[in-house]
Amino acid sequence: MDKRIAIYNLYPQYRNYALDKVRTFYTSQGAEVEEYFALRKYDEIWVSSIFAYNRSLIPPECHIGGSGVDLRTELPAEIEAVNPRLNYGFTTRGCIRKCEFCIVPEKEGRIRHDRDLLDLWDGTSRDIVLYDNNILAMPEHFEQVCSDARQNGIRIDFNQGLDYRLLAQEHVDLLKTIRHHELRFAFDSVTQFSSVERTIDLLQRNGINRCLWYVLCGFDTSLEEDLIRLNYLRERNQNAYVMRYNSGRTDIRLTALARWANQHHIFYGMTWVQFLDVPEHQHYKRHIQAIGV
Repeated sequence: MDKRIAIYNLYPQYRNYALDKVRTFYTSQGAEVEEYFALRKYDEIWVSSIFAYNRSLIPPECHIGGSGVDLRTELPAEIEAVNPRLNYGFTTRGCIRKCEFCIVPEKEGRIRHDRDLLDLWDGTSRDIVLYDNNILAMPEHFEQVCSDARQNGIRIDFNQGLDYRLLAQEHVDLLKTIRHHELRFAFDSVTQFSSVERTIDLLQRNGINRCLWYVLCGFDTSLEEDLIRLNYLRERNQNAYVMRYNSGRTDIRLTALARWANQHHIFYGMTWVQFLDVPEHQHYKRHIQAIGV
């Protein structure tokens, strides 16, 4: 195959599993595959856009997919079947939840097995990143993933987080038998306090003292509610990461909140009030005071 293929991963450039499948497929066919450059001519251009605001950057006459364009777009079957074995990817697709702010149910549907952990492994790496959206919803599969990781000395990064509402002692027992990166969970609402507290207590009783909690802001919560959740996590010695919902990306209050919470040395080193009192943060403080919150 004498073809020149371009791969174009629009900002933000997270590792893109679909484009890596395209790259692997065409490379195996003998094509020349490279990153897209606007002044060059290509036989095919494959583009992925996670966010809609990137649409102006999409070149003409290309294959385009991604959640920023169309939730239903799928790769051709022969490309979808490719296993890049790049030590990251999905072992399940879909989710049992129907959170209003999440596109996964519409994009991927109900949860189902996609492939095994070792299908993603290159056979030598000691780390695999999983992008599964709710792996605990398939407990037998989760047990098999942990078994494969344990037997092969693989450290797992459950990158999208684990569903703390499903977490039980048997899952914690399995996690204690494998090497893993910092565990992640999501604290989306103040209504979840009792369940979050139960989870932190369970983990700490088992020696897992600090995890990272994604804190959704700018969807249906006030700044006061965001601070209640963040201050609780700080008091419990947990790391936090402010996830700004679409409209919240331009909210200076949430920009300030993210600068405080997402830098863990700052989060533990000073309170929110102290953060706002730092001279270089005075513009945040003035803005917040001006709108009365």
